[in-house]
Amino acid sequence: MGLEAALWRAVAVYRFASLAYAAVLIVRNSGGYEHPLGGWAVLAVMVVWTFVATYLFADPRWRGWPLLIADLAVCLGCMMATPWVESAANIGAGRATLTASWVAAAVLSWAVAGGKRYGITAAVVLGAGNILVHVVAGTLEQLQTPGYSTFNGIVLLGLAGLAGGHVVKLAMQAEARLARAVELEAATRERERLARRIHDSTLQVLAMVHRRGGEIGGEAAELGRMAGEQEAALRTLISSTGISSSTGTGGSAGIGDGTGAAPGSAASAPNRRDDRAAPHAEVDLRPLLDGHASPLVTVSTPATPVRLPGHAAGEVEAAVAAALGNVRAHCGDGTRTWVLVEDDGAGEITVSVRDDGPGMARGRLAEAVASGRLGVAQSIQGRIRDLGGTVSIVSAPGQGTEIEMTVPARRAR
Repeated sequence: MGLEAALWRAVAVYRFASLAYAAVLIVRNSGGYEHPLGGWAVLAVMVVWTFVATYLFADPRWRGWPLLIADLAVCLGCMMATPWVESAANIGAGRATLTASWVAAAVLSWAVAGGKRYGITAAVVLGAGNILVHVVAGTLEQLQTPGYSTFNGIVLLGLAGLAGGHVVKLAMQAEARLARAVELEAATRERERLARRIHDSTLQVLAMVHRRGGEIGGEAAELGRMAGEQEAALRTLISSTGISSSTGTGGSAGIGDGTGAAPGSAASAPNRRDDRAAPHAEVDLRPLLDGHASPLVTVSTPATPVRLPGHAAGEVEAAVAAALGNVRAHCGDGTRTWVLVEDDGAGEITVSVRDDGPGMARGRLAEAVASGRLGVAQSIQGRIRDLGGTVSIVSAPGQGTEIEMTVPARRAR
């Protein structure tokens, strides 16, 4: 896991930083040692073990009991060499052990490996070793002096094990929650994508069969009734699994209705194109939208290419197709629609779809969402939102409807 690797890197950084501090103390105090060569030997062991431990702990395969015990044993051994190197007078005066704060790296390693219980255990062992140094040197009485530095060091080791282990536990829990949140977000986006595909194909076909069968009558009416039942069952199944259905059979008055594209419209074409196109290869958005031009649909695009990744261009086209499908299905024959594409050159591409239909009353979209018709919410707003864009819808009764979709081209690329 990424966070665990970062924690072990932090421990490695502490090892080297505390090693440098211990080396400075040994160099400075070596003239007062009873056995100066012993101090240099301990420093050599510390240097070697710092590199070895850093290398081994970086590999998850080695982070087991043998390495943890070896780490604690090396730190304890270097600390216990203090009475044979340092003079009893200096130890009694409160001079730090040869290892100084370097031994805390073992406490942190145990805390990262097993939490605060492991960290406290390692701190207790090293704290007992620190006391044993004074027992061997015959300076145990000085250890009982209030404010004695050695006692403070022991307390700090315990706090490092407790706090370090607790922080590691919280960090691991936070990472697990974040991973779960990312999984849920990915699952939600996938459900929305499937809902859009179902809305652009299956549910719309069933709705058309249901409506046309009722209009024709006879045996076709029975077929239409069965199609309506299957449509309702599929919509219920989608809702029960967390996918918001985007269909409906109720009427509307403009682009903004929640029922989505009309059956057999070009709304499903972008999905088929996405299956073939390389999602990251840039394409020109203009030819995709020009394909929707007709005597009733005017498409205006810039003279220069409007480039987007294949997936992004397909999603924008699908949103436009859904808007045009709503016009065909709910605004009546003869309704004119204008599609305008603008590339400001500063990182945003805007596509607006405007019709001269009857428009929508205030709150119409909210009613469509409440009744389960989420064509705009999913097929239009959902697609643009997934690209990091925004959708603005302006409509009023008798004044038509305009949908403005803005996509951040730089982010999409």
